[in-house]
Amino acid sequence: MKARGLSLTLLFALFVALLAACGSQPAAPAGQSGAADAPTTAAADAPTTAAELPTPVPIPTEAVASVGTGATRIEWWHINTQEDQRAVWEEMANAFVAQNPDVSIEITVLENEAFKAKLATAMQSGNPPDIFQSWGGGVLKQYGDAGLVQDLSAALQEDGWGASFSQGPLGLYTFDGATYGVPWNAGMVGFWYNTALFEQAGISAPPTTWTEFLQTVQTLKDAGITPIALGEKDKWPGHFYWVYLATRIGGREAFERAYNREGTFADPPFVEAGVRLKELVDLEPFQPGFLGAGYGDHQAVMANGQAAMELMGQWAPGANGGVAEDPEAYEATLGWFPFPTIEGGAGDPSDALGGGDGFAIGKDAPPEAIEFLKFLTSAENQRTLVKAGMAGTPSIVAALDAVESPLLREIFERASQAKYYQLYYDQYLPPAVGQTVNDATQALFAGTATPEEVARMIEESAAFELQP
Repeated sequence: MKARGLSLTLLFALFVALLAACGSQPAAPAGQSGAADAPTTAAADAPTTAAELPTPVPIPTEAVASVGTGATRIEWWHINTQEDQRAVWEEMANAFVAQNPDVSIEITVLENEAFKAKLATAMQSGNPPDIFQSWGGGVLKQYGDAGLVQDLSAALQEDGWGASFSQGPLGLYTFDGATYGVPWNAGMVGFWYNTALFEQAGISAPPTTWTEFLQTVQTLKDAGITPIALGEKDKWPGHFYWVYLATRIGGREAFERAYNREGTFADPPFVEAGVRLKELVDLEPFQPGFLGAGYGDHQAVMANGQAAMELMGQWAPGANGGVAEDPEAYEATLGWFPFPTIEGGAGDPSDALGGGDGFAIGKDAPPEAIEFLKFLTSAENQRTLVKAGMAGTPSIVAALDAVESPLLREIFERASQAKYYQLYYDQYLPPAVGQTVNDATQALFAGTATPEEVARMIEESAAFELQP
């Protein structure tokens, strides 16, 4: 894809816009939501004077620990703010320092939005932390184009490190032959469904095509069952539908042409995505009040058997289990199937919409930072993350043996085998475009915009934000 250069002053402005535009996902693990982790756009030009830098806004941070006393210092920022998760990462840092006494690690933990703002300031000054949270996609590519992160390609060739990853998710961090980060958990969006409600409606198997899916929705309605849970007030859950349909209809080529400005987001595949989504919306498959319901409401509806399906990521079982009135019954009736294929679509049936969490290496990080990243993504430590509930679907193939859920194992396998692994649009695209995707698709759910208008709104934003 084309490199795009923006001034670092504009970078800060984009981050401010991001913080204003993007909401948070209340129950999904950090980094696995759509709008909660929408990217910003990095810069390619360093400021020439300090006057070009805006005055940073004080950002609340928590320096959890300074591990070790070695002369080689690694600055590590992550966003796992829960106490038990912080402890897991700190234990890994202690284990690495014990093996490498010349190293010390300063761990800074930030809440998601505070992290984005603090990272904006760090990138603005050209001083990124040595290791920091990343979701890959277009924002990381911009960091790479700007020379703000290190290319890990050579390191990934050593000792089979690169081959140890699930290749689909690793691709979110790779651009034009350069890899600027690695995932430590990753999965994909698909349909979670209540097997008992399917059985009650006389549905013997989940649908595999869009036509079958619409028939399944109607069958559930005819049986007096709400087919789908949706919290569309938060917008990002609904954007999954439009993006998946565009992926099934247009495939990789349609997205890359639109992103590279060789095509547009108003091209036929994106209009047809809206047409197909309107087919679903016209069936009125969602719970009453879904336009005013947030993701927390969505979870409760699904977790308590009040709807038969939800389109959601790999975090759904853990997130919903926490709000289920009967967690055992919820888990016992849980099934999963991939997003249906579109008859005649250009996308491969294996193509997946997904994402997760990863780490990138800052431009001035010492070589030991890469060694520490290798340590964090070792099979042994990936198994630890799985057991701690931090990586339901790990990024390392050898760690799959720690995943007990057959549904999560299937998601891992499908994400690994995807011929095209597409990051959520509201993470991959610049924040203004990602927000427009969410706003426009919500308008389609509300019946206030046509498929053509949705595509045109998204294209108008992209035409401005993705200028060569």
